[in-house]
Amino acid sequence: MAKRASGKPTPHELHHKDGSLWARGQTLDGVPVGNWQWFRKDGTRLRSGQFEDGVQTGEWTTYDRQGEVYKVTTLKPKPAAAKKPAKPAASRAGRRRGA
Repeated sequence: MAKRASGKPTPHELHHKDGSLWARGQTLDGVPVGNWQWFRKDGTRLRSGQFEDGVQTGEWTTYDRQGEVYKVTTLKPKPAAAKKPAKPAASRAGRRRGA
């Protein structure tokens, strides 16, 4: 049986090396939950979507540099055995693209 997170979600932000905002969302026991947004170094929104227990779910929207919707991807739920919680975004900081 999967361990359930406890407590309340806490705000979480990550920054590009230059200090500008890279991502904003919430974590619960270190796992991404709820709405998350990613930003380019110039401050324009790059992508947004939802996490449920660290797994991307539902509609994920990618934006162009003018802030217009470029594409919307709908992520289908995976069977419980195949779900892998997302790593905390800070551990992926060296693998950023589109910034």
